[in-house]
Amino acid sequence: MSDDPVIELLKTLNTPTLANALDDLEIPGIMFGLQSIAPGLRCVGRAVTARETTGPKGSFPPADFKVGHMIDATGPGDIIVVDNGGHPVSTWGGMATYAAVHKGIGGLIVDGGVRDREENIEFGLPIFSRHVVPTPGKTRIKIETIGEPISCGGVVVNPGDYIVADGSGIVCIPADKAEKVATMSARFAKDDEQAMVELAKGLTFREALDKFAKI
Repeated sequence: MSDDPVIELLKTLNTPTLANALDDLEIPGIMFGLQSIAPGLRCVGRAVTARETTGPKGSFPPADFKVGHMIDATGPGDIIVVDNGGHPVSTWGGMATYAAVHKGIGGLIVDGGVRDREENIEFGLPIFSRHVVPTPGKTRIKIETIGEPISCGGVVVNPGDYIVADGSGIVCIPADKAEKVATMSARFAKDDEQAMVELAKGLTFREALDKFAKI
């Protein structure tokens, strides 16, 4: 159990329900173009951000590929969110996943590439990315910043924002709006549950749409 009640509430909600609330509140928090590396993955946590630059092989010294620094900066339950500009080059592999799991890190979101799909699935870290490619990041990727605002999936992500990722996609909820979004989404989820009860009793789907606006 987290000591953050917002985290605990978000764990009960899916991204489509949260997207309804974000939409109503006009908060641009829905990421695009990123998917889980395997079915059934889900993570909820606070963002630890990193921004990278990518170039051809040999662009940067190996020491600039500071994946270990990202892991060191991330606490148990937190989610690493990486802006690699959508490049099809691997930021992350199986050994990094193994280290992250042992530290209790909650998940990884990469607007770029990851590799070692089979190992990542075996080790059980929820990972979402734009690409799965074997291309090494060493000498191609430089980690520019950790813990500063970034862009991921078309969304601005600040350190400490709330991330929810599941089979439908990924949402980023600004920290100062998270309680409001979670509370509104929980109301929507209750409406959905009630609608299904009434559908089972004979309410038509069209009637349900009229009665429950967020189905």
